[in-house]
Amino acid sequence: MVSKSAIRSEADRLFTMFQAAGAVPVDADILLPAETLLDLYGEDIRARAYVTHDPVRGEMMLRPDFTVPVVQAHMRGGADPARYCYMGEVFRAQDHVTDASGARPPEYLQVGFEVFDRTAPEAADAEVFALIAGALAGLPLRAVTGDMGILLAAVRGLTTTPARKAALLRHIWRPQRFLALLNRFSGRSPVSATRGALLQRLSDGDIAAQIANAAPMIGLRSEGEIAARAHALLEDAKAPPIPAGEADLLTALLSLAAPSDDALSQLQTMATQMPSLTAATHRFAQRLDALRARGVDTASLPFEASLGRASMEYYDGFVFAFTGAAHLPPYASGGRYDALTQVLGGGRSIPAVGGVIRPHLVAALRGALA
Repeated sequence: MVSKSAIRSEADRLFTMFQAAGAVPVDADILLPAETLLDLYGEDIRARAYVTHDPVRGEMMLRPDFTVPVVQAHMRGGADPARYCYMGEVFRAQDHVTDASGARPPEYLQVGFEVFDRTAPEAADAEVFALIAGALAGLPLRAVTGDMGILLAAVRGLTTTPARKAALLRHIWRPQRFLALLNRFSGRSPVSATRGALLQRLSDGDIAAQIANAAPMIGLRSEGEIAARAHALLEDAKAPPIPAGEADLLTALLSLAAPSDDALSQLQTMATQMPSLTAATHRFAQRLDALRARGVDTASLPFEASLGRASMEYYDGFVFAFTGAAHLPPYASGGRYDALTQVLGGGRSIPAVGGVIRPHLVAALRGALA
């Protein structure tokens, strides 16, 4: 088991390195209002966070990460551009017992670096990646990159209803649910008997009357909300399926894994068949140029289109991770979260990208190699 002093020493080294790169140190409260995080991520965050109730401030949450409070602080009046770094504990509930190496403790130190800069987003992506790669230089880790922006662009370009696009976008971070929806919306999987029976019942009579004649109302949904949902189900059932070619292309995109330069060539080919990919693919090409300018070998740098789908749901562009032999959890990870700045900025926004390193994992690896 790695000692706390070794972990703190590694964290201090990383924190000093980030400050030397021009980042301003920032602090963030350990206890955060739960409402903001629940609004951003939905109730799923409860399974990963520690929630408590304060008699004055209401429902509160132990800090699950630094990005949200750092973005909030920046949007209240930070410089433009700005670079921040931070060091402190984060808290994540685990679904199994921590192993002997301490790889999944419920409380651990996190050291991070964030860039808010609207002038050259792809250059900022490369800056963050190269800085973290340099901080981990010499360790037997595998770097892998992805781009949530490409997946989001593909879904937005599908030939289908706005409601179906919204459902796919909402579940893009839940791979199994996303695939089930894609299969249903494209006609790959048949309508289940239960769903078919419900649709038939709704179409056979007046929905308001069916609600009135049902069992007593239980729960928080009003009769109007239930009726709206019923009408939405009927409208969805009338929608034509997503064209088979588009569904196949999206499936191929989700499984794309190749060295970055090769991935670019494949994405450019896909963009000829799905024009909605064109802009995102162009940004990807610009990012590769920026990475090469910082000495990154993009001919061998792995790219996985689905990377980021198991991360925090605010990533909407470039994503990356540095993993060891066991792959999870990553020693370092990060990505771009432009949309989050608009949500927390009350309509104002600024392109932003950042990454974190988990010093307890790095210190343990250094100890094992010593």
